[in-house]
Amino acid sequence: MSTDRAVVTVMGRDRVGIVAGISGELAEVNANILDLASTKMGDLFVMTILIDISEMGVSLAELKERLQRRGEALGVQAMVQHEDVFRYMHRI
Repeated sequence: MSTDRAVVTVMGRDRVGIVAGISGELAEVNANILDLASTKMGDLFVMTILIDISEMGVSLAELKERLQRRGEALGVQAMVQHEDVFRYMHRI
């Protein structure tokens, strides 16, 4: 079951600009946000984003590097996994 979607997860201390920074990075590579959920647990900010990567202008590996760098600049951890891998790792 291969799809053209990936899951981005972001975690770290809450601060202004996290959503804008991560979504801006996604827009730069033409990855479309299909769904976004976020929550705060005390000072911890957690966000999960489902993205369409079918029209993306870079490889998934390059997006991973870009999100890691942007996350570091924002003081959060940002990761991306192909949807198939994410589903396999989080199956019940």
